[in-house]
Amino acid sequence: GRGAGAMPRVEFVSLAGLRVDGRRPAEVRKLRCRMGLFGRADGSAYLEQGNTKAVAVVYGPKQITRRADALHDRASVNCEFSTAPFAGSERKKVRASDRRAAEASLMLKQTFEGVIQRHLYPRSQIDIFVQVLQADGGERAAAINVATLALIDAGIAMDDFVVACTAGFLDDTALLDLNSVETGPGGPRVEVAMVPQTGKLTAVQMESRLPVDHFEAVLELALSGCRHIFDVLQA
Repeated sequence: GRGAGAMPRVEFVSLAGLRVDGRRPAEVRKLRCRMGLFGRADGSAYLEQGNTKAVAVVYGPKQITRRADALHDRASVNCEFSTAPFAGSERKKVRASDRRAAEASLMLKQTFEGVIQRHLYPRSQIDIFVQVLQADGGERAAAINVATLALIDAGIAMDDFVVACTAGFLDDTALLDLNSVETGPGGPRVEVAMVPQTGKLTAVQMESRLPVDHFEAVLELALSGCRHIFDVLQA
């Protein structure tokens, strides 16, 4: 038996096979999106992935402010990821959240440098700003999804859409598109960004280790989530 005062263990998957928010294990959260929110930006978009909400704004392609930074044969891409102070993600130490924001900014930059047709915009820069307005898990994946929409809204040429999704492993079950309750215990999870038309992976990030046989199942689930998100976003 449990000692008095021991925390009851959270059940991530019920006997009926449902998760804390009522989804089945392989179900993506409800997606809503809008494009073209801000007249003064070249492109903008808003995305809700369940209770995670994010906005992206794109400026450019425009002339580079410092000539020394210009790439003569292609555009440079700047990305900035931030979380609004009221977003309600767990208030970890400021330094840790700064580090996470820097990591997410770099992930965005590397992802979109790979798909924007930068050779069409020599000596220019493209700025992508993403802010998470409400944090409920999968913020970096949502950032990639909303940035893709804002770039499309800006009319910037890309090889293809990029979409992203998370998957994890809890209660011996592979779970798709984790919310913050499911990411809370810090269990194994995989974050994937992919180009759905070709199946090319542009980013894979893993938190805490997974046995190889589980890893393949979780990765495959994340990829199926990406394909589903792509279908919804392009509709």
